[in-house]
Amino acid sequence: MARLALRASLPLPSGSLVKLGVHCVTGKKVAIKIINREKLSESVLMKVEREIAIMKLIEHPHVLGLSDVYENKKYLYLVLEHVSGGELFDYLVKKGRLTPKEARRFFRQIISALDFCHSHSICHRDLKPENLLLDERNNIKIADFGMASLQPAGSLLETSCGSPHYACPEVIRIVHILFVL
Repeated sequence: MARLALRASLPLPSGSLVKLGVHCVTGKKVAIKIINREKLSESVLMKVEREIAIMKLIEHPHVLGLSDVYENKKYLYLVLEHVSGGELFDYLVKKGRLTPKEARRFFRQIISALDFCHSHSICHRDLKPENLLLDERNNIKIADFGMASLQPAGSLLETSCGSPHYACPEVIRIVHILFVL
């Protein structure tokens, strides 16, 4: 962390603390997500560690980059790529609707990133506009791999998770059937 200078706090809806950082040598901006280990249950800490392990496997232009992880007894510090465009959700609320050209561009970027993840046996499981960030050139960056899972070829994931409002109909149908039974 000695190479990074902490600056202002960045807003994050989940309530996590994220600070703007600047690399002391290169001047490059980063986002530093600070996680207090003492406030997490053992199961949540395991989930965070799984998220870190999965993010370390992914290097793609349309996935939010994790460049470093620092830790001490009390905190985990995730050094993430800084993106300044906010969430796709807010962009859609502000803009109203996308032009067909813009929708195709976003779609291609999302599909490219998901294809890369799936080719590395990674399933995001919580894809929604709030987890799609925009950089300064309005390029998509998939973020928040907290629900992600490694899915070996030929296996099925059996846990229903993510945001129900964005779940595909097949998943909703299966969950409904399970609750009826």
